[in-house]
Amino acid sequence: MATCFWLRSCGARRLGSFPGCRLHPRAGGLVPAPGPAPSPAQLRGYAGGLAGLSAALLRTDSFVGGRWLPAAATFPVQDPASGAALGMVADCGVSEARAAVRAAYEAFCSWKEVSAKERSSLLRKWYNLMIQNKDDLARIITAESGKPLKEAHGEIFYSAFFLEWFSEEARRVYGDIIYTPAKDKRALVLKQPVGVAAVITPWNFPSAMITRKVGAAVAAGCTVVVKPAEDTPFSALALAEILLHHAANSVKRVSMELGGLAPFIVFDSANVDQAVAGALASKFRNTGQTCVCSNRFLVQRGIHDAFVKAFAEAMKKNLHVGNGFEEGTTQGPLINEKAVEKVEKHVNDAVSKGATIVTGGKRHHLGKNFFEPTLLSNVTQDMLCTHEETFGPLAPVIKFDTEEEAIAIANATDVGLAGYFYSQDPAQIWRVAEQLEVGMVGVNEGLISSVECPFGGVKQSGLGREGSKYGIDEYLELKYVCYGGL
Repeated sequence: MATCFWLRSCGARRLGSFPGCRLHPRAGGLVPAPGPAPSPAQLRGYAGGLAGLSAALLRTDSFVGGRWLPAAATFPVQDPASGAALGMVADCGVSEARAAVRAAYEAFCSWKEVSAKERSSLLRKWYNLMIQNKDDLARIITAESGKPLKEAHGEIFYSAFFLEWFSEEARRVYGDIIYTPAKDKRALVLKQPVGVAAVITPWNFPSAMITRKVGAAVAAGCTVVVKPAEDTPFSALALAEILLHHAANSVKRVSMELGGLAPFIVFDSANVDQAVAGALASKFRNTGQTCVCSNRFLVQRGIHDAFVKAFAEAMKKNLHVGNGFEEGTTQGPLINEKAVEKVEKHVNDAVSKGATIVTGGKRHHLGKNFFEPTLLSNVTQDMLCTHEETFGPLAPVIKFDTEEEAIAIANATDVGLAGYFYSQDPAQIWRVAEQLEVGMVGVNEGLISSVECPFGGVKQSGLGREGSKYGIDEYLELKYVCYGGL
């Protein structure tokens, strides 16, 4: 096998404008940062600064065909909390991309013949290595994405569990035998790997979005070229490093992680405390920077005031802004200043059109990439925050009167990744769950992602499903064989 990490978009056109999910123009391996070292003040919260990160896992080049290869150009990767330089990353171009694809194809010719048991064993080894290196991998995530360290640890386990899951699924890729009307014929359906897979991953889950795709591809018998986000390439290269001595090849496929505009509906029958707890979990995980974060809160008139009051109190009590390495931090920095500017733009637009700031509403004093967790009321559908994905710590609340109105508002978008609603009415639960135009629904639950369950959306939120027993199907082709003369 030959592990191929392609680290540039290779001149590809931008596939979409979903925050955190777009194609970046650059990404790649790492080389030592030139110039003076960051000041101690810049490195505050690193528990030792850059020395607190594993030098063994901070690789500096692209990884192709089982080798670390430098590139002629580089670009900087920065800590979003302090602005400190973490390193200069190899900026691979068209020729490097083609070389990676060639290496992956050459590897595929032999890797597709490897037994399912051997593929399973490889993935299990990778899983074990991730668990063994969980602390170092988590610190890299926090350093380059700003994610609170506790969440980063959670992501590493979530990432590793995909490798464990697909190590088991590798041995369960079954075909079928179909009995036709003709007595002397049998119809066979075989499942075979599609070939070289190209995987494009976002920065908000720099580890999990790789293992969820690569794990399935490797299990199916594909080889892979991975293009991580330019903001968080260290995590991708660290995953390659811990696999390096245990495999001759890695896999990659084209995968688009597109965003959503997730509605969070609270009906009059809902338990307010449960709904508030679910809202906190759904909206403010990773500082609001996940594709399944709730973006629009629709609250029925009878329960509206009680929910807004309780939500504001819970935000003030439970959300703590700080450096991701600092204990107690639940809200780290946004990934970059452009992300902050978008949140600020959405808040200003809403306020100019009549929205009320219940709490938060401005940049945080900690630095340019920090924004206060913000709750808006009196929100209307003509405001940007209701039809654009904010991808930040902003919760806009829209008041509605009827179930039909809530469904219409929730579905009035061309994306449909996730949706959430709270209700204690069994009949309403069935109706709404079936009518929401999304790929995943949380009923009285704000956290829905799980290795065992299919992840994906409808409309413009992407194609196919990841994770679960269905996730491996994206990397397999069905072949029909008619066997006659029996």
